[in-house]
Amino acid sequence: MTDPHFSPSSSDLVAQMSLEEKASLLSGADFWNTKGIDRLGIEPFTLTDGPHGLRKQISDPDHLGLNESLPATCFPSGAGLGASWDTGLLREIGVALGKEARAAQVGVLLGPAINIKRHPLGGRGFEYLSEDPELTGALASAYIDGVQSEGVGTSLKHFAANNQERNRLLVDAVIDERTLREIYLRAFEIAVTRSQPWTVMSAYNKINGTYASDDAWLIRDVLRGEWGHEGIVVSDWGGEDDRLAGIEAGMTLEMPGNSGITDAEVVAAVRENRLDEAVVDREAARVVDLHRRVAEHRDPDASYRAEDHHALAYRAALSAAVLLKNDGTLPIAARSRVAVLGAFAEKPRYQGGGSSHIHPTRLSTLLSTLREKHQDALVEYCAGYRIGDPEPDDQLLAQARAASAAADVVVVMAGLNDHEESEGYDREHLRLSSAHRALIDVAITANPSTVVVLSNGAPVEMPWADRVPVVLEAHLGGQAGGEALTDILLGAAEPAGRLAETFPQRLEDTPAYLNYPGTRRRVEYREGVFVGYRYYDTARVTPQFPFGCGLGYTTFEVRDVEIVRGAAGTDEEIVSVRVENTGERVGSTVVQVYVHQRGAQPMRPEQELKAFAKLTLQPGESRRAELALDRRAFAYWGTNTRRWVVDTAEFEVRVGFSSRDIRSVCTIDVEGEGDPAPTAGHNTALGELLDHPVLGAWATNLRDVFVSGQGEYDPSSPEFRMVDAFSRELPLRGLVRIGALVSPQELERVLRVLDGQATADDLEAFTAGARS
Repeated sequence: MTDPHFSPSSSDLVAQMSLEEKASLLSGADFWNTKGIDRLGIEPFTLTDGPHGLRKQISDPDHLGLNESLPATCFPSGAGLGASWDTGLLREIGVALGKEARAAQVGVLLGPAINIKRHPLGGRGFEYLSEDPELTGALASAYIDGVQSEGVGTSLKHFAANNQERNRLLVDAVIDERTLREIYLRAFEIAVTRSQPWTVMSAYNKINGTYASDDAWLIRDVLRGEWGHEGIVVSDWGGEDDRLAGIEAGMTLEMPGNSGITDAEVVAAVRENRLDEAVVDREAARVVDLHRRVAEHRDPDASYRAEDHHALAYRAALSAAVLLKNDGTLPIAARSRVAVLGAFAEKPRYQGGGSSHIHPTRLSTLLSTLREKHQDALVEYCAGYRIGDPEPDDQLLAQARAASAAADVVVVMAGLNDHEESEGYDREHLRLSSAHRALIDVAITANPSTVVVLSNGAPVEMPWADRVPVVLEAHLGGQAGGEALTDILLGAAEPAGRLAETFPQRLEDTPAYLNYPGTRRRVEYREGVFVGYRYYDTARVTPQFPFGCGLGYTTFEVRDVEIVRGAAGTDEEIVSVRVENTGERVGSTVVQVYVHQRGAQPMRPEQELKAFAKLTLQPGESRRAELALDRRAFAYWGTNTRRWVVDTAEFEVRVGFSSRDIRSVCTIDVEGEGDPAPTAGHNTALGELLDHPVLGAWATNLRDVFVSGQGEYDPSSPEFRMVDAFSRELPLRGLVRIGALVSPQELERVLRVLDGQATADDLEAFTAGARS
């Protein structure tokens, strides 16, 4: 009889299984559920979408899992959550999502989605958090902590480099390792090492020729080996390419179920000695670990208060709203006559399309809440356009023109329609539809006091921006977006968001313009690390609105910035900054710290975000924020050593309110180790040896032999400059082949010195630059 107080380890349970049972655990039972093993007490559990709200289907799953789902709180989509810059808020939302998942008996929530916004046409940009990996990673970590504090797992996705929807099932993302490490893996690294998501979901695409689901380097070496991921890796739905290669790489759970087809492949491969059964045991034990963790927290009586979660969704919508421009028109004065234009005011665009589409518990609209709260004045509404129709309607525009002319303030609700941004396909351009552009033009022409409110999950072109006094980017604000927008417009609450991605003036200005979306099967990331603001700030390209920007209804100043050493035993530098609310209203701001390396080699972006803090201050209040910079804040990925490297250099620490609004700059000297040159050999350049402790004088002597042939030293002479450059860049093999300046024997002696294999005679030969 089994001792009821004894809980066997997962490995012990696996040891009691048949090969068929072990293989069965490595794929789903159906679209949303795993398999269990009743005789061993291993219960199946449910996984379900999504990042900004629970999407559990209530009918039989369709082949894409898009059928009707249970009512759940619809929070702002990822773009809006990213604009919050608020880790505390993301943790609260995570807790709420965890509670709703437990109440629905869901074991793992498929989120957060954290792929970097490489290009604004990416169809799933609304679902992702930011163009910056540090901001993305910090927000994702807070979200994971919140969800998992409720005993529900998360699935960090899509690992990795899923940066476009076009051909996402087939495309090969060709990315150099430095760019991959610094941009596209960094957010995953932060989230995994800080918060240990119970699962990580692989991407559909290939990375440098290998499908992400089968990539042993990505999963085994980096995710598990370097970062210490303890949970399972689950495939995106239908994303596994080679099941056997995936299992060997550490791809644990294939979803959805496939009636046991790949289970049979696994069993056959083990019996034919094409797959080591120990590998199957390893992954099966990981699945058992997860099953037991889910079962431990299962609560059939779990519930949540929908009213409380709606209130949280309201706060989130305020933080998702970014006031990009305001001449004082907002807040709207009391008793002002308001014309509300645009069908989105009545039928809001509040979330993106695809697998994350939520059935909200309730839904507020701008029109109804504005009429309710602005009762002392006329609120006239005109649809202005037909939802989903890109073409202007002359009759609707005429009505809008008349209403605008009669109003004190015009509010235009514009943005992107559902079909213009969705999972599964990319956007075709950055423009608003002709119908929305025409409505904006009508309003501006009829009334200069026009407020344009945008409902969209990604940047749009704004050729009209200079003509309007107010632009409010609402993003996709979730189910409470109507209430939040009303309170922002009337001044009962502030727009608390800051852009988490750069808004370009035109498509041609974007860093990946020449390399997106690639061919049908291949896309090259030739812009390298210069993604988003890293490109705009380095190339001095003026965006429409910069990364990190946003206005409120008060003003702030940065004062008394200093850098101090962190606590003993840490490698941190602390940026201490006092932030003061210099306005007349309570408000929030985001203080941002960027790092710039002077004289960086290899070339680095002009500046990179490395720390941030969101503060809410009363009028006249000041508070000191302390933001930590560890060694990684100064590091880049060394292509020679294939590790993180810090140069000995002077760094600027820039503090401000956006990438283009820097208020204070401090300098700091950092001791580093540098990235050593590649292994020396025949192709080492002569110029690389000019400062060598043993060979420096020898190399200088040879360089002078070249230059002396040009007569009197004249650094402005084109001939001198050409020969000097040639000598510095000449590979050592060229010294033998050009005029026999060095014998083959002497070259071998030089190479022994460079390789650390020099004899005493070798070292003596190069003393004071002597040559044999």
